[in-house]
Amino acid sequence: MDPKPSEHAAQRMSSSDGIEVAAGLDDKATRRRQSAFARRRSSAVVEETPAAIVEASELSVADRRLAEMGYVQVYKREFSWLSTFSFAMSVSGLYASVATTFIYPFESGGASSVVWCWLISGFGCYCIALSVAELVSAYPTSGGLYFTCKYLAPEDWVPEISWLCGWLNLLGQVAGAASTEYGCAQLLLAAVSMQSGFTSYIPTDRQTVGVMAALTLLHGSLNSLNTAALEKITKTYVIFHFAVLLSCCITLLVMCDYKHSSSYTWTKVVDNSGWSPPGWSFLFGFLSASWTMTDYDATAHIAEEIKNPEIKAPWSIALALGFTWIGGWLFNIVLAYCSGDPKHTLGNVVVQPVAQIFYDVIGKGGGIFFTVAAFLVLNFTAMTAIQAGARTIWAYSRDEMLPGSRIWYKINKSTNTPLYAVWLFAICCILINLIGLGSYIAISAIFNLTAIALDWSYCIPIICKLLYGKFERGPFHLGIFSKAINVWAVVWTTFVTIIYVMPTIRPVTPQNMNYVVVFMVAVAIFAVGYWYAAGRYYYIGPRVKAQLIMGMEGEDKPHLSGSSIDEKKATE
Repeated sequence: MDPKPSEHAAQRMSSSDGIEVAAGLDDKATRRRQSAFARRRSSAVVEETPAAIVEASELSVADRRLAEMGYVQVYKREFSWLSTFSFAMSVSGLYASVATTFIYPFESGGASSVVWCWLISGFGCYCIALSVAELVSAYPTSGGLYFTCKYLAPEDWVPEISWLCGWLNLLGQVAGAASTEYGCAQLLLAAVSMQSGFTSYIPTDRQTVGVMAALTLLHGSLNSLNTAALEKITKTYVIFHFAVLLSCCITLLVMCDYKHSSSYTWTKVVDNSGWSPPGWSFLFGFLSASWTMTDYDATAHIAEEIKNPEIKAPWSIALALGFTWIGGWLFNIVLAYCSGDPKHTLGNVVVQPVAQIFYDVIGKGGGIFFTVAAFLVLNFTAMTAIQAGARTIWAYSRDEMLPGSRIWYKINKSTNTPLYAVWLFAICCILINLIGLGSYIAISAIFNLTAIALDWSYCIPIICKLLYGKFERGPFHLGIFSKAINVWAVVWTTFVTIIYVMPTIRPVTPQNMNYVVVFMVAVAIFAVGYWYAAGRYYYIGPRVKAQLIMGMEGEDKPHLSGSSIDEKKATE
């Protein structure tokens, strides 16, 4: 949505406590700004500094659109079609994510749950992805879906709604990246254990956490490179991923001499979870696709590093998640046919049934190869997750949403990237995973929180779009199907959230209890409590950091474009 140029240049004035306030602010917004910076001047990103003035004629189309939304271009736009699509593909990490989440549908309902639940759940997830892509096309900034609340929500409620959406998204990203790093460590150690025939070496929790920490530091170091280097690394991923996925499917189908019958694979429900009736257990199979097909707006968080982001970002999201849905379904079908005896496959000592399938079907050498391949694929996923998460922290700090925003907003002069934000995100991932030293059940609950927090951070702006009618489409649009897809995205998220919070194994014990409800309540208390304790005094929603000069033919004075909750159009 292109903001219209104001009829007069914004007149600014300084309040008694040194806070710049745009003329014409309503009393509520004025009080927010005054309280905000009076209490928190030391951590403000910009103090008593007017918005940057940028000339429209000197900007590219993408940079001009960004300035119209109130921001100055900081990053270099290095990401092309291939690297943007590859980034979107790497976020899901299809091959590796299926390998690490296959246990949930297989344990809950057997081969048929693996096949049907991915297809059904994948459709719901794809509706969320398309809804996200539509919003990203209209508002392509590093803030992602959080930023869209500025244009979609009622003006008086933008601070509260964007606050909730932003914290859900950030906490979901941190938990998701942490789970990816933990999964990387599990796959690597599973390959080592496979070398010993799953007998002489069994990884311990301490070893897993130690390897996780080392890998997270590696991925943080890679993300300390400049955007051009990250683009080159990222675009190699999609080719490697496709090659591994195709070769794995062919190898399993050719070498497996004990495939299940089609009747067994597509219709037989084998309940290993203890739930009754079996149909309820079957529903837990939805979790695999929902955990794999998430973090849809990760590509949006690098929008300010993409050439023509209003086109490339949404199309990359739509194409990558579409392939993840259909490609993941086909891969799951192959695994289901070759899964063997469920009790034997699920009895794997490293709790990686797909690694056991590789070992049984292909042998030690081939099993190690494809398990290591899954490890490499998941490394790409972890690296892109940290990149997206760091850009999220940077974007939120630009709007002064986070404590210490002045620090996290800084851009390193050598790499032109937010190194402080990169390492803050990486350290948070390590700290979360340290919980695994005490309880794998507790760390699993945090991982379960990922999809819930992220999906609801997407549904909040989608609901605003449906209710308030303020949305103006971008180049990528769902046409007459937009409303139906948006509604189903919200309905599906509501439904699958209920499944997320249920224990996956009966009888329920302290060892297998799903503690995600506890963490959900903790997140809610944190977000609401922090808002009333501090946030409401300084956070006013996405801010204006740039004013765009648009010269008008036949007039002596240029016009200014750019608007937000905290900077209204001034009147004469």
